[in-house]
Amino acid sequence: MIDTVIFDMDGVLIDSEPLWKEAEKIVFGSVGVAITKEHSKLTATMTTSEVAQYWFKQQPWKGKSTEAVEKEVIDLVCRLIREKGQAMNGVVELLDFFRNKHFSIGLSTNSPLSLVPIILDKLEISAYFIAISSSEFEQKGKPDPAVYLSTAKKLNISPANCIVFEDSQTGVEAAKNANMKVIAVPSINDYNNSEFDVADIKIRQLSEFTEDDLLTLRKQTIYNTR
Repeated sequence: MIDTVIFDMDGVLIDSEPLWKEAEKIVFGSVGVAITKEHSKLTATMTTSEVAQYWFKQQPWKGKSTEAVEKEVIDLVCRLIREKGQAMNGVVELLDFFRNKHFSIGLSTNSPLSLVPIILDKLEISAYFIAISSSEFEQKGKPDPAVYLSTAKKLNISPANCIVFEDSQTGVEAAKNANMKVIAVPSINDYNNSEFDVADIKIRQLSEFTEDDLLTLRKQTIYNTR
């Protein structure tokens, strides 16, 4: 039976995508890389390491390693989160919903692990999470399922008993590849994107998830295991 929920972080728990874009524009711009909105969208679902390597291949710079530039991006994102990070609508209410139902609650993110406590503390939701995994410690980031499977393993739960909240197409794909139920919470601009149709349920914001949605997912799981 479904009794575990795993959340993505950026774009699901916190509205951090604009902060990442701001930090990347400033830091990569300082080494001569001009990032357009179109390019920024291409790298939005990559790990920070993958983003730094991507831009170095596109527009090589001198004087700093990709690791150093990556660290500058992360450090600036940390500062921006502390200054103006905001929770997505319905975060605390949904966490309370699952905690009151005695769900195990985990987190799986493509972001560096060092960012996780900063974000959870900023939103005052650290106490909800039992297990946390970052793609930083996996061979591949999302859409590879590794980061979701790692969290399930830490929670000592079968992936089939997990539901996931994701805002990106690659994240939805990762969770589905892990054999988990997925609730997609796309941005306004991506809501009608057919790439999210693979999700089990699609909602516009976390506050739309209901008791009926949970019952539907549980019924599907029981049916599929018969």
